[in-house]
Amino acid sequence: MRIVVCIKQVPDTEELTKVKVNPVDNTIVREGIKNIINPFDENALEEALRIKEKNAASVTCISMGPPQAEDALRKALSMGVDEAILISDTCFAGSDTWATSYILSEAIKRLGDFDLIIAGKQAIDGDTAQVGPGIAEHLGIPQLTYVRKIEIKNGMIRAERALEDYFEVVEIKLPALITVTKEINEPRYPSLRNLLKAKKIKIPLWDNRFLNLAQDKIGLDGSPTRVIRTFTPGLPKKGEIIQGDIKEKADKIIEEIKKRNLLRWLQ
Repeated sequence: MRIVVCIKQVPDTEELTKVKVNPVDNTIVREGIKNIINPFDENALEEALRIKEKNAASVTCISMGPPQAEDALRKALSMGVDEAILISDTCFAGSDTWATSYILSEAIKRLGDFDLIIAGKQAIDGDTAQVGPGIAEHLGIPQLTYVRKIEIKNGMIRAERALEDYFEVVEIKLPALITVTKEINEPRYPSLRNLLKAKKIKIPLWDNRFLNLAQDKIGLDGSPTRVIRTFTPGLPKKGEIIQGDIKEKADKIIEEIKKRNLLRWLQ
């Protein structure tokens, strides 16, 4: 059984105030700030390793990002994955979720046969929850999102999906893709021995000379969505304290509501 885990390096939440946006293309400037593995992706890694411990499985971890994303892959190696691959090229910069999922799906095709792809339910820097499903769509395989519990048996995966007010149990046939929530497990801490071992492992770099993807399908050119403008919302207007007894306050509030045409039925 072969499992592929997709992870993303994101800014540490403690560093969010330092995050800047490139004024030219409105992409996040990630250099110079502390980065971590996306928290939901750590749960994806942990679940892959638990499956590996119960089955004869291998785990490959891939990440698309700038060169410093190699740090995230080294942590994945220290947790126990079998191999890690960095997908990085300047021409990938600016990719939206559609282009990103396309690039990752093409990289997964290069890996060869696989049984299961696991990703976190969403990245904390974008919160779109679109890349995992996008990968499944590009690969033409079934997907289950917001998974909080799984069982694999006889080429099938049985999963509990956490929805807004309830959960549902679904079965699909492998190969498939799932995105997981934090409820599914508690990620392990790497041992010191594995941390030191991971530092010495050479991580392959797959750039576009290797993947050979068309320029109109990657980066800004291949992105059907684009950030046009970023801004900080203005502060709300100053509030007003209404004086007087209860009747005076009520009359004043109704008068203001009518004046501002907030509730037409009061007129």
